[in-house]
Amino acid sequence: MPDFWRLPLDAADHTVPQGRIIIIADRCKGCDFCIEFCPNEVLTPSEQFNRKGYHPPEVIKAEDCVNCGLCQVICPEFAIYAELDHEKHLTEADIQKHSIRLSRKDTRHVR
Repeated sequence: MPDFWRLPLDAADHTVPQGRIIIIADRCKGCDFCIEFCPNEVLTPSEQFNRKGYHPPEVIKAEDCVNCGLCQVICPEFAIYAELDHEKHLTEADIQKHSIRLSRKDTRHVR
C-alpha cells in the first residue's frame, strides 16, 4: 500500500463529510451491529441501560464520522441514524489518517 506523503493537487476541490449520529436509545435492542460495522469505530457500547434493559451505543469519536450511513442501514430496530453536519476541506491529516487505516500496520481488526 503506498504511503501518501502530500496533499493531492486538487485537494481544494474535495471535501470530507462530517456526520452527526443520532441514537434513539429506547428503540435499541443491543445487537451492536452498528458498533461492529462502523468503518471508523465511532461507536462503543454504553454503560447505561435503556428501558428495555439493553446497552445502546454511544458516540466516542464524533469527529471521525463521515456520514456513510452504514449504522442506519444495518440497524434492525431503526434506532440510529446519521445526518450531514458539515463538510470540511481535505487536509494532510485526513490523508495520513486514511493512509494509516489502509496500511498493513493497522491491526484493529486482527484477532
